Amino acid sequence: MTASTASNDSAPHGTSTDVATTAGSTRPVARISVLLYSDDITTRDAVRAAVGRRPAKDVEVVRWHECATADAVISTVDAERFDVLVLDGEAAKVGGLGLARQLKNEIFECPPIIVLTGRPQDSWLAAWSQADLAVPHPLDPIALTSAVATLARSGVPTA
Repeated sequence: MTASTASNDSAPHGTSTDVATTAGSTRPVARISVLLYSDDITTRDAVRAAVGRRPAKDVEVVRWHECATADAVISTVDAERFDVLVLDGEAAKVGGLGLARQLKNEIFECPPIIVLTGRPQDSWLAAWSQADLAVPHPLDPIALTSAVATLARSGVPTA
């Protein structure tokens, strides 16, 4: 059984469109690739459904790559470039919080990371993990899309 699955890998890459702003100027659309880690397929489905293809007017997710094990995340992030990582802090065996800390300390120019925490009170754990943002369970689609869009705007997309 494969520990990692990829979806939407056939989506077009490298194309940019523009979004008109209220001042009349245009701003490029950030086309991003997202790695999503959780051992629970329902959590992965909930994240993809909440974020959707267009989390903001100026952000488009062109590729999702899903991993169900920490080993798959490490090898995939080491081999490929992603714009945002979403890691489930409640994953079994290796949680996303410890994995986030490991990636931030071991991967050169590690992409920005969102961790999904068990509850809002776990924000101190997210800070320890060196994650860029945290979103608590139960997942709030508005908070999750806002977090993805914020991190997508913070870097130069490579998708």
